[in-house]
Amino acid sequence: MKSVIYGLALTRLAQTVLAAEPSRPRGVGPDHAKFYKSTDIFTCISNPSITLSPSQINDDYCDCPDGSDEPGTSACSYLSDLSPSYASDLSSDNASRSIALPGFYCKNKGHQPSYVPFLSVNDGVCDYDLCCDGSDEWAHVGGIKCEDRCKEIGKEWRKNDELRKKSLGAAGKKRKELVAEAGRLRKQVEDRIQSLEAEIQGSVLKVKSLETALADAERQEKGKVVRSTGKGSKLGSLIQTAKDRIEELRESMVEIREQRDTGKSRLAELEGILSTFQTEYNPNFNDEGVKRAVRSWEEYAARDRPAIGNDAQDRDLDEIAKPDSETGIIKWSDWEGGEESDVDVLYKIEEYLPVAVRGWVDQRLRDLRILLVENGIIAATPASGEESKTLTDARDALKAAQDSESNLRNELTGHKDDLAKDYGSNDVFRALKGRCISKDSGEYNYELCWLEKTTQKSKKGGSHTGMGNFARIDSVTVEDDLPPDGKGLGSGVRVALRYENGQHCWNGPNRSTLVVLACAEQDEVWKITEEEKCVYRMEVGTPAVCDINGKGKEGGAKDEL
Repeated sequence: MKSVIYGLALTRLAQTVLAAEPSRPRGVGPDHAKFYKSTDIFTCISNPSITLSPSQINDDYCDCPDGSDEPGTSACSYLSDLSPSYASDLSSDNASRSIALPGFYCKNKGHQPSYVPFLSVNDGVCDYDLCCDGSDEWAHVGGIKCEDRCKEIGKEWRKNDELRKKSLGAAGKKRKELVAEAGRLRKQVEDRIQSLEAEIQGSVLKVKSLETALADAERQEKGKVVRSTGKGSKLGSLIQTAKDRIEELRESMVEIREQRDTGKSRLAELEGILSTFQTEYNPNFNDEGVKRAVRSWEEYAARDRPAIGNDAQDRDLDEIAKPDSETGIIKWSDWEGGEESDVDVLYKIEEYLPVAVRGWVDQRLRDLRILLVENGIIAATPASGEESKTLTDARDALKAAQDSESNLRNELTGHKDDLAKDYGSNDVFRALKGRCISKDSGEYNYELCWLEKTTQKSKKGGSHTGMGNFARIDSVTVEDDLPPDGKGLGSGVRVALRYENGQHCWNGPNRSTLVVLACAEQDEVWKITEEEKCVYRMEVGTPAVCDINGKGKEGGAKDEL
């Protein structure tokens, strides 16, 4: 008797719980349960003006323009904004005909709940990847029965999820290391900028000082009193010209004589050959060409020929060919002294002055000459073709200082531009810049160099193909399923790197690559596709983008256990 009473109590308790938490219609998820609470009337979700009886829910007939009356069947799977009107929605010309629900809700107890497209409900296929409990095939079409595999699938998923979480945790740590490295590199650039600014200030002062030194050297050069060498007078110029001209003639005569001797030697050799030919040829050999050559030589040898040179002429030529310094015929030193110039007279006057007064007079003369030159009263000393070593050194020192200042300013501009560049969140890509990763993809190897370039390398050899040069950091929205190993983009907004203006594609555009990034423990190229001609897409994992939005994982739904 007690057991019966106890059983009745449990039954009433179960009925009370069920009454407190009414069951949802088949295919309705928790987020939309509020629309199905009433037991008297049902209002179409997107079209409140249309009401139905609760018995019309899941009756395999599409009554609501938005399909909300068929959450557990495929009756409304055809709906779209282009669907035609029908009797039940004539009262509303602006009725929404887009499906209001995300799909057929699978509880997947023991795993993660999810939605299956309405087209997949009762289609005779077990969609275990989305509906592991098999509830989407509740009508058993064609006799199919999908068993509940959520326990096994959920266990495997949780195992992989635990590995993913560990990997993401490690990736988060690596990202912190990258951020720290990026901060250190940025600090180096900032310190270098400060150092360069100080160096530039010192360089500016140095350039100004050297400019002043050069101006002083040039001023002193203008006022320099140079002793005449005699070349400036008419007689001195004439003597120098005659000396140069005689030297040219002597050298030409020596050259012509050498050519004459060479010609005599060659002529004697040729005559010897012809003489031998004349004596040794066979007169009985009937060759008119040979006979003519012999007759011509005999006529040539019979003629009188003038002698080419003799010993007396050669002795004269030898004497003429000697330099004047050896013959002593012309003593140029007697003629090169020339007349004393006014400057020479000034120098001789200084010789009679005391040493103490001589320096003072010399400086005053220089200052006076500079003043007269600068005011255009007298002409500056004509350039001798070479400037003084002091002036050359001053000019070289100034140029070196100016070049050094220019290099410092160029380096400073480069570092400031670098600080202004976008290196992503926390400057993290600064730590990756210049590093390269690659992927073997059959016929080619593909290489990604962070913030520099992407390259296609043929395994058969030949030149590499540039797939793009880094242009900017961007973001894209993706809608991909995350594979069990986590090596995928998932869904949501992802950081992307755009590489543009690569090698020109024959009969097409310049190559470009969109690199879409997702969180991973290691830098790794997962996938490469050519979306259109010479437009590539890389899917890449890297710890650099982990926790970009404050989360270590790519998102997911809650377990409904």
